[in-house]
Amino acid sequence: MHYTLLNPIAAESIWRDAKETRKTLTTVAGSLKPCDHPKLRALGYHAIKFEKHDYAMLYRVEGDTAYVDGIYHLMQDYENLFASEL
Repeated sequence: MHYTLLNPIAAESIWRDAKETRKTLTTVAGSLKPCDHPKLRALGYHAIKFEKHDYAMLYRVEGDTAYVDGIYHLMQDYENLFASEL
């Protein structure tokens, strides 16, 4: 059985936090430590945690642009999950 739980207030709060995290990323992208996973580190991936919610963005920097390639909940083994998806 599949359930869809909808909470527009919670979704909006997480969305605002994601946008704030993206804004922060514009100034700190190059200074955050690389991912611990060897494959992600070799590909130049970093993670930034949301300020108010238990999520992280996985991103890479090319030139002066940061590309967010994944968003995961911190309870997930997100580095291993993302590496296996590449």
